[in-house]
Amino acid sequence: MEAVRIGLIGCGNISAAYLRGAAFFPELRVTCCADANPDQARRRAEEFGLRAVTVEELLADSEVEVVLNLTTPQAHVPVAIAALEHGKHVHTEKPFATSTAEGRRLLEAAKATGLRVGSAPDTFLGGAHQTARKLIDDGAIGAPLSGTAFMMNHGHEHWHPDPRFYYAAGGGPMFDMGPYYLTNLVNLLGPVAKVVGATTSGFRERTVGSGPRTGEVVPVETPTHVTGLLHFASGAVIAITTSFDVWQHRHGNMEIYGTEGSLVVPDPNRFGGTVSLAKRREAWADVPLSHGYADGNFRIIGLADMARAIRTGRPHRCDAALGFHVLEVMEAFERSGREDRAITIESRCERPAALPPRSALGELD
Repeated sequence: MEAVRIGLIGCGNISAAYLRGAAFFPELRVTCCADANPDQARRRAEEFGLRAVTVEELLADSEVEVVLNLTTPQAHVPVAIAALEHGKHVHTEKPFATSTAEGRRLLEAAKATGLRVGSAPDTFLGGAHQTARKLIDDGAIGAPLSGTAFMMNHGHEHWHPDPRFYYAAGGGPMFDMGPYYLTNLVNLLGPVAKVVGATTSGFRERTVGSGPRTGEVVPVETPTHVTGLLHFASGAVIAITTSFDVWQHRHGNMEIYGTEGSLVVPDPNRFGGTVSLAKRREAWADVPLSHGYADGNFRIIGLADMARAIRTGRPHRCDAALGFHVLEVMEAFERSGREDRAITIESRCERPAALPPRSALGELD
């Protein structure tokens, strides 16, 4: 298959993981990179053997077929729409947008151009999460009834050199880490029908703990503790908490409870991990992975899947409908807390197609 030519915009921390992952996928050829900071683009280009160009040059490059949009959340939609207007497909980092109003603009632009839009996260395509998906689909726990999902820490300012966007509008633990959890839950259980949420902010400001901004005070402008219930269209109900206000805890990442047993799902921010199953009153047992690529950071597999889909004409798994649905669910938590009522989710998406058992990285179809 002829490789799809990729141009990368946004050369921050996460770009290195994407570029390292690209080496596993012959269907991808990253040719150039750009950033609002030209020095950052040059450094990434030198590190990975790319051409450093301006954003305008990248968008105008007729060889670039897909823009990989790794900008900060507030720039996701403007950059994505610019890519579409230049005739290029786009795959954007999470979140899909910082609001549903903004997200609808991107959906409309995609519809108008007929081009593809993909959205991270793609970790649900990892071997551990596809194994959990197969167990549920095969009836290992019977009908899923309920579950829990926890992502709790004390924020990113202790390690990130410029954590301001984590605490600005469109940031916070739900918009930062919620996409991993919610996307995987949609992968496992299907779309969400209703949300009940409560939100708080435990600290009014944060102090940067590393890098050139060490000691700088960052104002908190978004909820930093988000908790509530996800009512799925399938009937399952999941309790979820995402927080930047917790120093320590002992909760596991995710558990799903069904009529015939229970399932432990590992960290949705990782591709691998241990999947454990308990049938009724039997003891817990770790489950051998049904999908072979268990470990490693393949944080470009969703784009590789889209590249194959472009060449073959099939749907891609990390599509705009999934990204927007997760966005609407995230926004609904804050709205529910503010309005003190349950919020009905208007959008629907398909469960992404499962990968074949024992898939290797090069066997995505």
